[in-house]
Amino acid sequence: MALAQQKALLIKGDRHMFSSSDDSVVMKQILATHSPDGRDIDVRPLLHVVEDVLQRATPIVAPHVQDEVVEDKLQHNGTAGMLEALAYTINRISSEISFKCTEGGEPHATTLAVFNNLSSYPWDAKVVMALAAFAVSNGEFWLTAQLHTVNPLAKSIAALKQVPEILEHLEVLKPRFDALETLKKAMLDVTKCIIAFKELPGEYIAPDNQSMTIAMTHIPTAAYWTIRSVVACASQIIGLIGIGHEYIASTTEIWELSSLAHKVNNIHEHLLKQLNLCHQHIAEKKHLEAYQMLVRLFETVHIDNLKILKALIYSKDDLPLVDGTTKRRVNVDVLRRKIVILLISNLDISNEKVYVLAQIYSDTQQGKLERPYEVVWLPVTDGGAWTEAKQDAFNRQVSIMPWYYLYHPSLLDPAVTKYIRDFWHFDKKPLLVVLDPQGRVVCPNAFHMTWIWGSLAYPFTSTREEALWKDEKWSLEFLIDEIDPVILSWVKEGRFVCLYGGEDIGWIRRFTTVMKRVAQEARISLEMIYVGKSNPNQRVRRVVNTIAEENLSSYWQDLAMMWFFWVRLESMWHSKMQHGRTIENDPIMQEVMRMLSFDGSDEGWALISRGSTEIVKSHGKKIVDCLTDYDTWKESVEQEGFLLALENALRPYQTHEHCTRLILPGNTGTIQEKVVCAECKRPMEQYILYRCCTD
Repeated sequence: MALAQQKALLIKGDRHMFSSSDDSVVMKQILATHSPDGRDIDVRPLLHVVEDVLQRATPIVAPHVQDEVVEDKLQHNGTAGMLEALAYTINRISSEISFKCTEGGEPHATTLAVFNNLSSYPWDAKVVMALAAFAVSNGEFWLTAQLHTVNPLAKSIAALKQVPEILEHLEVLKPRFDALETLKKAMLDVTKCIIAFKELPGEYIAPDNQSMTIAMTHIPTAAYWTIRSVVACASQIIGLIGIGHEYIASTTEIWELSSLAHKVNNIHEHLLKQLNLCHQHIAEKKHLEAYQMLVRLFETVHIDNLKILKALIYSKDDLPLVDGTTKRRVNVDVLRRKIVILLISNLDISNEKVYVLAQIYSDTQQGKLERPYEVVWLPVTDGGAWTEAKQDAFNRQVSIMPWYYLYHPSLLDPAVTKYIRDFWHFDKKPLLVVLDPQGRVVCPNAFHMTWIWGSLAYPFTSTREEALWKDEKWSLEFLIDEIDPVILSWVKEGRFVCLYGGEDIGWIRRFTTVMKRVAQEARISLEMIYVGKSNPNQRVRRVVNTIAEENLSSYWQDLAMMWFFWVRLESMWHSKMQHGRTIENDPIMQEVMRMLSFDGSDEGWALISRGSTEIVKSHGKKIVDCLTDYDTWKESVEQEGFLLALENALRPYQTHEHCTRLILPGNTGTIQEKVVCAECKRPMEQYILYRCCTD
């Protein structure tokens, strides 16, 4: 039979199959050949070799493929023996495909013959072995083409196959070679997908899973069209031999190859969709399993904290942590039998929080050979794509952290994130969860006691927090703590100290002016200092600048000091609430509530003190009006003392009409059903307030 007639039959056969609407008949034939004998063959190493051959078996080999050293994957895990067992079948199929294509065999019949030869093998092995059979003939042809100019044997074989003639017409044949490469890639993609389904872990996905069932139904079709494509590719390579310069690539043939590639790619997309659904199902099962394991671990008593820490901090990585001081990666074992404080936050934790916590962290080390506890940052991300912006934010944070942190946020398992949200109620606002040396949670959030007492809060347990409150009383020293040592020195010297705040510069001018005049007339040594607002912003910065320019009073130039002053007050509120205290049964709670209501007000406020516990405070208009009327009560100053006289003078200005607001930023953990007004002791109405300052 003439070569042209053979090629015409091939084209006609393929066209017939593409136009056939009865694929079910074909698949019945294919399924009838399938009679696996139960052998479990790991074909992935064989596929690696096949893929390497197909990458190199081209007219022009890419440099990165040509130069790289290929690892002999068949020398591992006994796979060389597996190849030895399969080699005969692979070469027999290669010969049969070559013979039938040379004789002009009908493509479907040739494909069916391959399936008959592979009837005892599973679907993934059928496809890989058919690809291997094609790789043998295709590789031999192009090996000859690549070596014929440097190897005498290859030169003689190339002459018999007329390879030089073919290479002279590469430009004319380029559309055909391009179509072949596209089809080969599609075949490999489907093959990898079929293998991936076989490798899915049975303990996490059952055969009756919907996505698995759909995939298993379509894998025979995928195998058929992949092997059908093998036959088409083989016929194209065989068709090159002996035609030389007389051959001009047929547009129809190229179209047939492209159509096959399109069909195989569609099959791959469908299988890949189901495979992704299976992986999603498996991930969910693994996630649930890891989550339940965490729950059980925290309910179990341990001799040390390593099991807990390895479950929380990616145990599959030998060095998941970085030492913030040395920047060296370390193992979780460095935390063994230590108190561990987990700093849990997103990537946007404020610098102020980090700086203050770092100061407390370093204070604990002073004078001790070894710090009695360690801090570990667990960064919780939104789970989206890891972007350059996120990496920059992560790098900025760790650059100022002296403690341990995760080498990368991706090492925080989703199950751990879920546990953190469910059991520790994390939602954007940072937490300090304290684990004792056995891994037990001894404080769900130590931020509040840390802000209030610093290193004195060690060992940061709820019991320690309660003990500290028992020894505490409301005083100016407690309110200021170590934020400003100058104020503490004023207290010791017996001076009158006035703290005031707000954003109304007009009120500030009136108050500071009248306060200075009254202090002068009362002949008291008074120091005034502006402590701003809980959310120091540009308005507060402008107020500070005005106070400095007009020399109205002292002020905190570092806005972080203002931030920390108010954070400590908020922490006092949170801490007291956690211990079930209210303004009805706790004097400190009442004072804290009043201070926070000052900050929530739109007007200014002032607190005047002498010594530790003599304190008078009031909202802005009331105290300005009272000081303005100083002449009406100045006689009582000599008899009662300035503070008592001021307190008595303020009483007529206290009215039943008031508007008290309590603003606590972010999530407070639990919403209290009842909050009592610090002014009138009546229940306050409950609102959810969001505030955004973008000035």
